[in-house]
Amino acid sequence: MKDLMGKAIWDYHHNEDPEDLQTETSISELDELPVDYLFRTFEEMNALEQKALESSYGKVLDIGAGAGSHSLYLQDIRNLDVVALDISQKSIQVCQIRGIKKAVCENMLDFSGETFDTILLLMNGTGIFGSLAEIDNYLQKLHLLLNDNGQVLIDSTDILYMFDRDEDGGVYIPAEGYYGELDYIVHYKGESEDPIKWLYLDFETLKNAAENNGFNIEKVMQDEDAYLAKLMKK
Repeated sequence: MKDLMGKAIWDYHHNEDPEDLQTETSISELDELPVDYLFRTFEEMNALEQKALESSYGKVLDIGAGAGSHSLYLQDIRNLDVVALDISQKSIQVCQIRGIKKAVCENMLDFSGETFDTILLLMNGTGIFGSLAEIDNYLQKLHLLLNDNGQVLIDSTDILYMFDRDEDGGVYIPAEGYYGELDYIVHYKGESEDPIKWLYLDFETLKNAAENNGFNIEKVMQDEDAYLAKLMKK
């Protein structure tokens, strides 16, 4: 794993000639991702992120913490006990340098030993599931990590709007697999990572999976095609 996202975060924080990241998916063209976006303040975050951070309580696990912007807000402004978790070693090192007291480099499926009142998965949090076939594994792990009265706050986007439509409004979607299963590729400073599986979920599909894995679920907020959902143990 080249960890290009982590390299970009490291370069930006240390002012080592950072460049913008480039990302693409199996259904979209190359797009610029400014590195400073990963260091945004609460005021610069979108409405779904702000709602999730304002709704967090107790002991928090921030999965896919990246540069740590969500964790820092919760730790320093909300005074909550936060663990920042990411598979990117350089990202976690930057989290530690930025002052996050608890930052762990580990895959969430391997992480254990603690339980939490709030678990965050933001910036298309369902992406980490990879595919429909893996959803149960991740939801069962979240169930184990969550305290009985805790909450999982997760966002995603229904990307049906990205597909072509016919004159009658019908949507042309791939015949094989679920339309939200994409290959995601990161480019940075002339290097490219191997494609990873990334999952965008419509709310009804997430709802069915959550309920099949011991959760009650509600949609907390909708913002155009994106939404924030809350999962709690049944």
